[in-house]
Amino acid sequence: MNAENNRRPAHFGAAVAAIGLNTFREAVRDRVMYLILVFALILILVSRLLSMLTVGEEGRIIKDVGLSAISIFGVLTAVFVGVSLVFKEIEKRTIYTLLANPVQRWQFVAGKYAGLLLVLVMNVLVMTGMLLLILVVRGESMTGIPVAALMIFVELALVTAFALLFSSFANPILAAVGTAAVYVTGHLTWSFELLKARLPEGVGRTLCDVLYWALPNLGYLNVKSQAVHGGALPDGYLLSALLYGSGYALAVLTVACIVFERRDFN
Repeated sequence: MNAENNRRPAHFGAAVAAIGLNTFREAVRDRVMYLILVFALILILVSRLLSMLTVGEEGRIIKDVGLSAISIFGVLTAVFVGVSLVFKEIEKRTIYTLLANPVQRWQFVAGKYAGLLLVLVMNVLVMTGMLLLILVVRGESMTGIPVAALMIFVELALVTAFALLFSSFANPILAAVGTAAVYVTGHLTWSFELLKARLPEGVGRTLCDVLYWALPNLGYLNVKSQAVHGGALPDGYLLSALLYGSGYALAVLTVACIVFERRDFN
C-alpha cells in the first residue's frame, strides 16, 4: 500500500469546503467566465429589443430568449471552466502538493465540483435576477421563471459532473467535446425511440435502447416551455425531475471520483 493510501484522510467537510472555496475564487478570476456572463446579460437585455418585433408576444419573447441565454451560457461556463479545473492543477503540478497533504483524491474531485456549483449558482442568480427585473419593469408575469431557473441549474449541475468525469482522464479538448456531446445527445434522447422504430430487430435496436437509458434525458429537466407559455406542470413532475437530475449527477460524480482515484500521475 502506498504512502498516499496510508495517510490519515482529512475531515470530509473541511477538505471539500476548502477545495471548493479555492476553486470558486479561482473560477471567478477566470476571464472566460466573465466574458460568458457579460454576453449572457447582453443577450437578456437584447431580448427586450427583439420583443418589439412581435406585437402582442413581447413577454413570451423576453422569457424565451432570457431563459435560453441562462441555459446556453451556463453550459458554456460548465464546459470551458469545468474541463480545465483538473488539467490546470496537473499542468502547474500543484496536484502533487495538494495530494501530498491529508486529502483523498475523491475529496479533491468533490471539492472542485462544489466550487464550480457555487460559480453556477452565482451566474444563474445574476442572470435570472436580470430577467426578472426586465419582466417587472414591463409589468409581465414572472410565473414559472424561478422554477425554470432552478431546473436549468439542475441541468447545469449534471453537465458539470460530466465535465469533471471527462477531465479526470482526458485533456481539455477531448473533455470539452465529450461534455458537449453529452449535452446535445441528452436533449435528443427522444430520437432514439424514433430511430428504433425504423430499425429491424437486432443490434441496432439494442444499441438504441442502451443509449436511451444510459444517456441523461436532459429534455426531462426542461420546463422553459411551461414558464414561457404559462402551462402547469403535472403533479409530482418537479420533484421527480429534481430527484432524477440530482441523482444522475451524483452517480456521474461518483464515477469521476473512482476514475481519478485510479489515475496514475507518475
